[in-house]
Amino acid sequence: MKKQQQLNIPNEHLELFRTIGKVADSLGQPVYVVGGYVRDYYLGRLDADAIADIDFVTVGSGIKLARKVAKQLGTTNLSVFKRFGTAQIKHDDLDLEFVGARKESYRQDSRKPTVDDGTLEDDQLRRDLTINALSWSLNEDSFGVLHDPFHGIKDLQDKRIRTPIDPEKTFEDDPLRMMRAVRFATQLKFEIDGETFKAIQKMAHRLSIISKERITEELNKIVLSPTPSDGFALLLKTGLLKEFFPEMVNLQGVDVRNGQKHKDNFWHTLEVLDNVAKVSDDLWLRWAAIMHDIAKPPTKRFSKSAGWTFHGHDALGAKWTPKIFRRLGLPLDDRMKYVKKLVRLHLRPIALVSDEVSDSAVRRLIYEAGDDIDDLMKLCRADITSKNEWRVKKYRRNFDRVEEKIESVEEKDKMRNWKNPISGEEIMEVFGVKPGPLVGKVKDEIKEAILEGDIPNTYEAAYDYLMKLKEKYSTN
Repeated sequence: MKKQQQLNIPNEHLELFRTIGKVADSLGQPVYVVGGYVRDYYLGRLDADAIADIDFVTVGSGIKLARKVAKQLGTTNLSVFKRFGTAQIKHDDLDLEFVGARKESYRQDSRKPTVDDGTLEDDQLRRDLTINALSWSLNEDSFGVLHDPFHGIKDLQDKRIRTPIDPEKTFEDDPLRMMRAVRFATQLKFEIDGETFKAIQKMAHRLSIISKERITEELNKIVLSPTPSDGFALLLKTGLLKEFFPEMVNLQGVDVRNGQKHKDNFWHTLEVLDNVAKVSDDLWLRWAAIMHDIAKPPTKRFSKSAGWTFHGHDALGAKWTPKIFRRLGLPLDDRMKYVKKLVRLHLRPIALVSDEVSDSAVRRLIYEAGDDIDDLMKLCRADITSKNEWRVKKYRRNFDRVEEKIESVEEKDKMRNWKNPISGEEIMEVFGVKPGPLVGKVKDEIKEAILEGDIPNTYEAAYDYLMKLKEKYSTN
């Protein structure tokens, strides 16, 4: 008989577990809490406020148990998924997932398994990693007993990512587990076991049967980790990255000509990503870091006078952004447009360093960046990756000056999220015309006059200018 233990968990969870255990006892079903909750308990990072879902496995019907638990908890917030033999209860901001213990078998061309009822041991065998195969019994006579058949506790202590059974079999059955191995290694700062690592390299091509959405769900968790470069380095070395993001793999490498070489843009991109991660948790700003130099390979040129150049990589990278987002299953809404904008503009701020830069150039940048100007500057500062400390300080001082210019012009001209003071309807009324090309042309002329500083950014000045334009066009 395995030893029961006192679980040092939040009281509300302890009461919930005891309730579920008693309900399971009344049905004659063993029940266990499994997976992330148990793993995080032993990692000492069980944050009650951050817990969103808890998984339970029962030997018997998970649906039957969930229905009776919901009744005991006094909630009707129950969802049943008969096809999968699972049920979900929403209770006190928690998603409680119930499933009957099962064993699975897979076909070569699909990750959808044939599922049969099984024992706890069968269920643990199908887990992706040893550290996720830990479980506690919740039945009254064995409450708190730890089941650790694959030495997951030791792997937690050794900071090791390993599969419960032969890794090739594990990844053959469900190739997404390779992404999960990398993701957990990145989030926890663990090492991937040697045999598991070799199996990922061998089986990486199997990722092709996994949907882009499920791959990207794991990828985004890597992107949001404290040091995302660790994950991308593993994705590169295992061969997984080329399976779904070849453009990023193509950034790797250094060419030398006439003794001149450029930086390795893959590792530079990872440095920029880590720099952004230090100052922002925003997923899409981190994606802007990933994408900012993505089009450097096809724009790379060498000349004796200028050395290596990548002219136009900003514009081409912006053009590539929608198609890469579409292929990866990332959203094609305002979040994609935000990333596209930052990629397109990421070289513009450094061009404003010169004392001779006109206010109109600064106004145009503020106009184009809008409310994203602050994020653009974060990206630009993150883009400083030189090992030369003097050069880093020089670039940082330059960006200080740029931000001072932006602040000065913004305070004076109020260009952020600028809208034309004169509407199309007003132009039609003043000119006595119907909708057509002339209306757009006049609006553009007013906009250009404000951006160039020819007139102040006020309605009065814009209206006076409109009357001058009316006079100009009436005499043409």
